Amino acid sequence: MNTLKSLVNLSFFLIVFSATAQNMKEGFTYLETGKYAQAESFFNTILKDHPTNKTARLCYGRAIGLNGKAAEANALFTDLLSDYPNDFEVKLNYGESLLWNSNFTAAKTYYKGLVTEDSKSFAALLGFANTLSNLKEYEDALTYVNKALEVSPGNPNALNSKKYIYLGYAYQNQQAQNYDKAELLLTKNLELFGDDKDTLLNLANLYLIWNKLENAKAIYNRLGEQPEHKIIALNGLALVEHLNTKEKNALNISTEAYTSLNENTSKTITKQTTERYAQALIWNKKYKAATNLIDTLAETQPNENWILALRATLNIYKSNFKKSLVDYNKILENDSTSFDGNLGKANVLKALGRYDDAYTSAENTLKFYDNQKDAVNFINKMDIGFAPTLESSGAHTFDNGDNKAYSFNNNVIFPLSTKFSLLGNYNYRTTNNTVTNNSATSSNLSLGLAYQLIPSITFKGTAGLTSAKAETTDYKQLITDVSFNIKSFKLQTLDIGYKRQIESFNADLLDRELVQNNLYANYNLGTNFNLGWFTQIMHTAQNDGNSRNLLFTSLYYNLLPKPALKVGFNYQYITFKDQVPTIYFSPEKFNAYEVFVNIIKDEAVAKPQEWFYNVTAAFGYQFIEDDEKQTAYRVQGAFGYKFSERSLLNVYGTRSNIASATAAGFTFTEVGVRFKWQFLNRAVFRK
Repeated sequence: MNTLKSLVNLSFFLIVFSATAQNMKEGFTYLETGKYAQAESFFNTILKDHPTNKTARLCYGRAIGLNGKAAEANALFTDLLSDYPNDFEVKLNYGESLLWNSNFTAAKTYYKGLVTEDSKSFAALLGFANTLSNLKEYEDALTYVNKALEVSPGNPNALNSKKYIYLGYAYQNQQAQNYDKAELLLTKNLELFGDDKDTLLNLANLYLIWNKLENAKAIYNRLGEQPEHKIIALNGLALVEHLNTKEKNALNISTEAYTSLNENTSKTITKQTTERYAQALIWNKKYKAATNLIDTLAETQPNENWILALRATLNIYKSNFKKSLVDYNKILENDSTSFDGNLGKANVLKALGRYDDAYTSAENTLKFYDNQKDAVNFINKMDIGFAPTLESSGAHTFDNGDNKAYSFNNNVIFPLSTKFSLLGNYNYRTTNNTVTNNSATSSNLSLGLAYQLIPSITFKGTAGLTSAKAETTDYKQLITDVSFNIKSFKLQTLDIGYKRQIESFNADLLDRELVQNNLYANYNLGTNFNLGWFTQIMHTAQNDGNSRNLLFTSLYYNLLPKPALKVGFNYQYITFKDQVPTIYFSPEKFNAYEVFVNIIKDEAVAKPQEWFYNVTAAFGYQFIEDDEKQTAYRVQGAFGYKFSERSLLNVYGTRSNIASATAAGFTFTEVGVRFKWQFLNRAVFRK
């Protein structure tokens, strides 16, 4: 922790000098008041006239050591130790110089000898405690700082060291995800030091990481009772509201903090508050205001990492991932160890489909921040995302034409790398008509692969056989599905493909061996202002000589982000070349219009041991040929439970009277159950 760095600069003891011929009182005052540059100059002048004076040499060594010249100070005290090998005061200063040089391993051995030599030396005991603290040996550090306090009860330097030892020990346990122990240590610190700002901030941060948001909120409110720390507390409270998905509250709190800034506010707090305010604008999709603020900051501080990180975050929210990547690279040019730079870059590379590079960037984060929770979670989610997956479902379908069907479907995705996956599918369907007693079964087996050609284009292809047994015939047919998924432009996705299938909705259609060759394109457009548009076009050529053209388009608006709530308007147009209504639904023209509302808590964002759902209700009108309009409705729902990151189960159902929903044009109902399981706990290509 950065706060531990201050331990090295603590003054361990006051040097008591015997009277000498030289008057050094002025220099002593410089040392005691932290004016190390003046002390260095003062004692340097003394040494010019009295180069062997031990006191002047000691004080000069302390002055240069505390003034940032640690190596020179260590060399000076080494010489003094050579001249005065049994002088305990010299030994203490030599030991402290090891701390200044961050040579903690050597300091541990040396201080161990000093406390053995004099077990009641306050300076030796405290120096040993601080050494152990820097080596993260906190249990032993607490033992020796307590011994120092026994020698000098209430000593402010020892108490300060004890506070930071507790903070470091708590942070160590936090990193190891021993949250209960970390909480206990920080609570103990509060008992000892009251509502100490550093301890409260560390405890609030622990609760944030622990996802105990109400506890974090209580701690920030406690900190806010201290007027001098009110703005810091508001910054924390804004973050808590954001994590609770209460973005408007976050912006209101952050605005209060931002407008409280004045010329007396420290630069550090001004920076933190401005940063939080810009983030709150971004969270609330106030992109213009956020852009203006960030641009204003960049004019005077064009290469500051925190400003670059804000701009990178803004571009992520706006899906300008390439621009975001440029800023994260600039951050890493300035500081290769930057947490925001490395993990932020990993997230952007993942969004751009550069998965290997995303892994590398996340692993770089862990090189500098061992076991950091966000980086570990990022890698774990990537590993789970590339783990082999089995998805199984079973459904029962029935309609008002007396058709019933049962179907079972299994899909397997087996990634062999971040770019290449093997695909497999098996589907079984049995259907019958309760009036005609016609029945049929079909089995489909297909294998294939998916390959990412470039980050923005993925090829997917499967091929296999369908085997059908119907009333008058048994047959086998080739089935295939070949497509390209293209994401070349921001917020836009295009799928183009060819699919060969057998119409298997009911027994009569299976008996006719109706082969469909579909050419299709799906286009989806998103925006930064909650509007979306999806369009599908399809041309189908059938082996009975008929053909179909289909257009479906949907314009929708996202009202809420969590749970996702959207409303929209759908339009569908279908035309067949030949009309064979006694065999299957094949109008010369069919038009359907509907409005819909959809509320969803997606399985992808649901946490383990949480429920998820997806409900759609639609109502409109359909026009078949030149007939009078008919009302149309559609209700779809899914409700499930996520057992872990690797498995989930849901039930689903659909009820619709939209004529195009089935090949026969009947009102139909489907109910089913679906199970998804990642049967290996990580990607097979990951060590």
